[in-house]
Amino acid sequence: MDQRFYLDLAEAGLRMPVGADLLLQEQEDPEAVLLDAGRLGPVVAAAARRYNTPLAFPLMDLRLEKADLLAFCGIPEDLVDSFHFAEPPSSELIPALRLADARPFSTRIQANQGAVRFIADCPGLLPVGMLIGPFSLMTKLVADPIAPVAMAGNGVTAEEDDGVRLVERCLQLALLTVLRSARAQIAAGAKAMIVCEPAANTVYLSPRQLRGGSGLLERFVLEPNRQLRALLAAHGVDLIFHNCGTLTSDMVRQFAAELKPSILSLGSSRKLWEDAAVVRQEIVLFGNLPTKMFYSDSVMPVEEVTRLTLELKAKMAECGHPHILGSECDVLHVPEAAATIRAKVDAMLRAGT
Repeated sequence: MDQRFYLDLAEAGLRMPVGADLLLQEQEDPEAVLLDAGRLGPVVAAAARRYNTPLAFPLMDLRLEKADLLAFCGIPEDLVDSFHFAEPPSSELIPALRLADARPFSTRIQANQGAVRFIADCPGLLPVGMLIGPFSLMTKLVADPIAPVAMAGNGVTAEEDDGVRLVERCLQLALLTVLRSARAQIAAGAKAMIVCEPAANTVYLSPRQLRGGSGLLERFVLEPNRQLRALLAAHGVDLIFHNCGTLTSDMVRQFAAELKPSILSLGSSRKLWEDAAVVRQEIVLFGNLPTKMFYSDSVMPVEEVTRLTLELKAKMAECGHPHILGSECDVLHVPEAAATIRAKVDAMLRAGT
């Protein structure tokens, strides 16, 4: 899409949560819907229409690419969530993974792709794909990625240390897996892609090392994501870059300057009106109400949601940066707090209107 499309949405005052999960949990058998594109696609469409947005954001399930990679590695499905590579994967696994790019996807992933295909046929809705970012996927493949990433930042090489070799190999596998998922969603009709890199934050990447010129952000986050962005650009697919982690202002600046997303979506730890100073004017900022706390009336009463909504709208209007008011991440259904979560989403959408 032309960037003007997103700028016009911001100018029109669009507000929206990433709320497909709320609609999913209203279905009779949500788990069955996840495996059926014919039912999942209408749920995504219904979420977009309920929240009056043309952006048909899908479910934000960041487990799928890990499951896809580990299925290729022969790891049983019931062990996927807990599995971590204990030692560097064989170097032979990388070319083998490339050669197997056309292998079938799981039923669950095929349903996601089918949902994109369904949205592509819905007038007035933009089909949006969803991916975990390469770095964040790598952190799911390693039990303790923090120490070897820090060692790499101190100049230790893969030849010198198994831990560094482990995270570097896993990052290569992660990138290949994410690119495969992206190609499939593009083939299904995605016109924009949400790339979620929540692990690219100050927990996994030392601010001291980043300030010291270690090149960690470039090496582990920006360069793999540039390859992903190049694939998207080659097919005319827009990048929506999402990071709800704790960041420095320079990290925000580099995400915007180096990856050039159409939309930059940030977590509630950021003051978007301050980030506007380091993000180019044509990049739309998205977010960032603290929806992760909407389940709690004591921590986040509805009156506070209203106050934060009005404050964010006023601050963004004052700074003049294009902004879509939205959730800091996906809004998840919590059974015992379903009513209060929905009430706060409504408050977010209606405050001041």
